[in-house]
Amino acid sequence: QVQLVESGGGLVQAGDSLRLSCAASGRTFSYYTMGWFRQAPGREREFVASISPSGGSTYYADSVKGRFTISRDNAKNTVYLQMNSLKPEDTAVYYCAAGGRHSPFQNQYDYWGQGTQVTVSS
Repeated sequence: QVQLVESGGGLVQAGDSLRLSCAASGRTFSYYTMGWFRQAPGREREFVASISPSGGSTYYADSVKGRFTISRDNAKNTVYLQMNSLKPEDTAVYYCAAGGRHSPFQNQYDYWGQGTQVTVSS
């Protein structure tokens, strides 16, 4: 069992940066692929980024490539999402998730956090 708690969301202006954190409980964090997903009002939840257990491989959605960076610290059981050059269309609830397969597909993730709100004003 893995419990995930996101933090770092907030209200920012377009062009600003934010760093989201996701702290995981349990001793097996380093076994899991970690992903970030987001859900905007009235839209389905979508993939943002993922990172392999070792951190050696990452995937990004085209909409965030070059602006967002996912990283992890296995010693701290934490995964991060550095978000730069934020746009109003990045406004959403951001969720972290843990899964056994490095994939952009939500059904590959077994554990989910409660989410943190990111709002980007124009």
